Amino acid sequence: MEIQIAKLPRIRIQKKRFNKLPESCGVYIFWAKNEAIYIGKALNLKSRLLSYLTVNLSPKTKSMVHEAQNVSFIKVNSELESLLLEAYLVRKNQPKYNAALKDDKHPLYIRITKEDYPRVITARKIDQQDNLAFYGPFPNSRNVYSVLKMLRRIFPFSDHKLGKRGCLYNHIGLCNPCPSEIERITNRQLQIMERKKYLHNIRMIKMVLSRKIKSVATKLGKEMDSYSKNEKFEEAEEVYERIKKLEYITQPTLPIKYFVENPNLYEDLRAEELNALRKLLASHIQLPTSIHRIECFDVAHLSGTSPAASMVTFINGEADKNLYRHFKIRQEKSRDDVSSIGEVAKRRLRHPTDWGVPNLIIVDGGVGQVNAFTSILYSNEVDIPIVGIAKNPDRLIVGGKKIRLKGPALNLVVRVRNEAHRFARRYHHKLVKKSLIY
Repeated sequence: MEIQIAKLPRIRIQKKRFNKLPESCGVYIFWAKNEAIYIGKALNLKSRLLSYLTVNLSPKTKSMVHEAQNVSFIKVNSELESLLLEAYLVRKNQPKYNAALKDDKHPLYIRITKEDYPRVITARKIDQQDNLAFYGPFPNSRNVYSVLKMLRRIFPFSDHKLGKRGCLYNHIGLCNPCPSEIERITNRQLQIMERKKYLHNIRMIKMVLSRKIKSVATKLGKEMDSYSKNEKFEEAEEVYERIKKLEYITQPTLPIKYFVENPNLYEDLRAEELNALRKLLASHIQLPTSIHRIECFDVAHLSGTSPAASMVTFINGEADKNLYRHFKIRQEKSRDDVSSIGEVAKRRLRHPTDWGVPNLIIVDGGVGQVNAFTSILYSNEVDIPIVGIAKNPDRLIVGGKKIRLKGPALNLVVRVRNEAHRFARRYHHKLVKKSLIY
């Protein structure tokens, strides 16, 4: 079925209109009368479209904005989904400014070289020789680099030829193990092990680019279980982090035509997630009529130093960053997450109405953290349902019971938890930096 973007609602290009846009991933379309003249993607639709109203625009971009009268947008679930949707719509509609504004005239390919240490590089032309694998063409070079950047954080790879010392990316974990470093290892057995680790990463990248995502996740799961059974907990944790990152960039996506056929699909998905979570919880605890407002709390520290905590708020399944709060932990037992979350609960109570009242509170942690938060609220006669979320596998802590999460409810809870974790770590890193400077 051909996607008819002309059916999408349009808004005038005005700052007051753009200020009301959602702060979520999506694709936007600039219109001149009934012609789509430019299609782009954004991690934050509001921020990205407001940037077009600044005075520091390039001549071509300025010309495009001046010609356009309206904008349409489609919200999606993830950055990867926005990449796919943008590429599809540009390829189908060929807006004139997408060609005028891009930095190259040829499509880009991803090439995995046929060498002792295969490299993952990009190419402008098809070259069937000396390739272990070839993927493409991709219509937008930025998309290719974005995908490779995400993959490299999960499966580090080399894009350079062998040298006398490790590359710069090796020091930041993006080329690890580095082929140049592997070749310098004098212990033959250790060298073989490191080379196998590198080739394992290349195999995983090939599978991801071949869309064999489930097979990759299955293999990683088996690796993690094997390490755990052999009490190699650090290695198991490393694989677990890879699984989480892979889940993030390859989370389930819907056929992109659905987002165009139903401009309200994003809101419909969020409502489905909320309903699924409420239905799951209702069989275990008493809930209010609606759980449209959810707060999540997390604690972050490094061996007890620079402890911090976060509070993130989701309204109707979507983050409202105006309602975010962070806390600098003051208590002496800074390594004790249970005591720290209790302190956060007390401080949250000081703002019963000015910060708003949640329908549900999620605490990142187990039974101890949930009980600590619950005891503080209930002792002050505040009756708000509180649940925890534990990892590996992701499950809810409800009334002392552990409930396995799946489907839309899992998508919502994990998204809320990850945002709380990100916000807590951000403030923690800020405190660490401040302590080093002063």
